Amino acid sequence: MIRVAAVGDIHMGPESQGRLRPSFETLPGCADVLLLAGDLTRHGTPEEAAVVAREIKDLGVPVVAVLGNHDHHDERPEEVTAILRDAGAHVLEGESAVVGADGARIGVAGTKGFGGGFVGRCAGEFGEPLMKEFVRYSRRRADGLHHALKDLERAGCDVRIALTHFSPVPDTLAGEPLEIYPFLGSYLLAEAIDTGGADLAVHGHAHAGTEHGMTSGGVRVRNVAQPVIGQAFHVYHLPGRHD
Repeated sequence: MIRVAAVGDIHMGPESQGRLRPSFETLPGCADVLLLAGDLTRHGTPEEAAVVAREIKDLGVPVVAVLGNHDHHDERPEEVTAILRDAGAHVLEGESAVVGADGARIGVAGTKGFGGGFVGRCAGEFGEPLMKEFVRYSRRRADGLHHALKDLERAGCDVRIALTHFSPVPDTLAGEPLEIYPFLGSYLLAEAIDTGGADLAVHGHAHAGTEHGMTSGGVRVRNVAQPVIGQAFHVYHLPGRHD
């Protein structure tokens, strides 16, 4: 079995240094990879990113991350990304990473994603330029995820995981006000996951949501926002190709 640890929305700042490190240091004994599903910082500053970097450096397992909306707030996502990469993390946006564990090849395709809503109640690419760009931005994020998943298919990975911040399905938003669903995710991400192919989809963002969901194509979706899972990380077990 392949063991996937995941958490999102840890929202770290200077005063939270060391809060997660003791739990993260147990990862080599229980997980093969750590996935970080965005909103790693509070305001997206380099100083906050450095706190996260110290939490994840030299953990003994690969770390794969995407950024969230909070990580973009200070408008320096490239600096945040560089700091996390310097700490050894694979930070993805429309990209994929393949990491190894006991001979297994774990493929992760990642994007922040974006909002727009879900089938029957979603924004359309119509009207004012700003509205059209809103939907086009969401579509570009989903297209990047689709292509990254296809890259993993060609790479022959034992498992493929879609890592996002925004949700691909409404299932894992249950508990959030219906009025804000369009700002919590997009059906375009689910389409990318189903057409690109994945064994598991992991996201954050919805603090009052629900852990378990599924795409219409049958891919398991898990909301790993820390307020939802209530712990430093949760571990999911996936059968490898040869299990």
